Amino acid sequence: MIRKHFAGFAASAMALAISAQAFAGTVTTDGADIVVKTKGGLEVGTTDKAFSFKLGGRLQADYSRFDGFYTVNGDTADAGYFRRAFLELGGVAFTDWAYQINYDFSHNAGGDNRKEDGYFDEASIAYTGFNPVVIKMGRFDPDFGLEKATSSKWVTAQERNAAYDLVDWANAHDGGMGIQVAGTYGASLYGSAGVTAKDPNNAADDGDSVKQFNLRGVFAPMHEAGNVLHLGVNYAQRDLSETSYDGRIRSRLGMRGVSTDGGQDAGTNGNRLVLAGANNTPSGAYDTDSALGLEGAFATGPFSIQGEYITREVEADAANREDIDADGYYVQLAYTLTGEARDYKLGKFDKIKPANKQMGAWEVFYRYDNISAEDDNGAFANIDDVEAKVHNLGVNWYANEAVKIGGYYVMTKVDNATNANGDDDGDGFVVRAQYVF
Repeated sequence: MIRKHFAGFAASAMALAISAQAFAGTVTTDGADIVVKTKGGLEVGTTDKAFSFKLGGRLQADYSRFDGFYTVNGDTADAGYFRRAFLELGGVAFTDWAYQINYDFSHNAGGDNRKEDGYFDEASIAYTGFNPVVIKMGRFDPDFGLEKATSSKWVTAQERNAAYDLVDWANAHDGGMGIQVAGTYGASLYGSAGVTAKDPNNAADDGDSVKQFNLRGVFAPMHEAGNVLHLGVNYAQRDLSETSYDGRIRSRLGMRGVSTDGGQDAGTNGNRLVLAGANNTPSGAYDTDSALGLEGAFATGPFSIQGEYITREVEADAANREDIDADGYYVQLAYTLTGEARDYKLGKFDKIKPANKQMGAWEVFYRYDNISAEDDNGAFANIDDVEAKVHNLGVNWYANEAVKIGGYYVMTKVDNATNANGDDDGDGFVVRAQYVF
């Protein structure tokens, strides 16, 4: 019943936000004046900035087609699905308090146990009275990685790099709650530190939730659109000593449609790479799970290059277990053919704004992903050392600041792993139509 009411409100609010784009103005009250903005959604706030709310959202409709290793039997498969369908509400309450609520209706972007009914991607409040330090509390993704810090609306490729699959827990809330302290120093330094209590469905045997700690630091001596030099470091750690869990390290290798556990996808013909670990890993098998990430980016005018390196170690606790090690990296080149530079905000990239409203902005990119894992627990996982290489070549059309249409071709080669048909390579493509407000 609650979901039905919420869905009805969300639909009405979304329709209001879209239709409101034709109107704008200032409303005078007996208190502070109210300013209504309709560019990029619906935003209402008082002129003294003590109260405000902004209603927005994003819709990403994807279609993918793939074959070879990406499928179970090697035959061609395809998938059409809503990658994300977010309704977003955020703003300021009582001057020094901010809030953000993002609800996903796609049934495709959340964890396995939240796909049936949608889920809260974020529901947080933040205290901003210690400017430039912000204290955030609630449900939100931990801070880890440059591409993760960049909104899914404005990442270059339709799917983020494959190295993130090695540490999928490091930058995901998994339905849990957390607290984070983040701030800037001058115009070039950013840092954050947070702790997250993970979903009770992944609770430890003693009843406690799994605790995770995250740290991120960024130094960007050049931090303007078209003139960026960005360096960053990340660290995440969680305690698995009293936890039974799914210990598999898996990757979709750039092809979201191969998922078989939610959304309209390739179903039983989808295949993901298992690099290490085993499902139903018992409590006491492993102790500390840690991840270290390095990030860098450089942009000059319409050209940008960025990359990240991630390494993970799962420390064995039981005498009959061995440590699991994994590492991955990517390098990405992007160029805007129409000359626009990608926006940059300290710690992350942002949108490309078309200079020509008729032509829009056209961008081409290439990304190379490399991931590998070493797991010597053959008695439990029966997995050899696995490595995968993924080539991604694509184009994006920013028709305007609200509509983006893009697609990319993906080609992968896997060592020491095959699908049921014996394939160790595969390719495919993904196209996406996106609307944001």
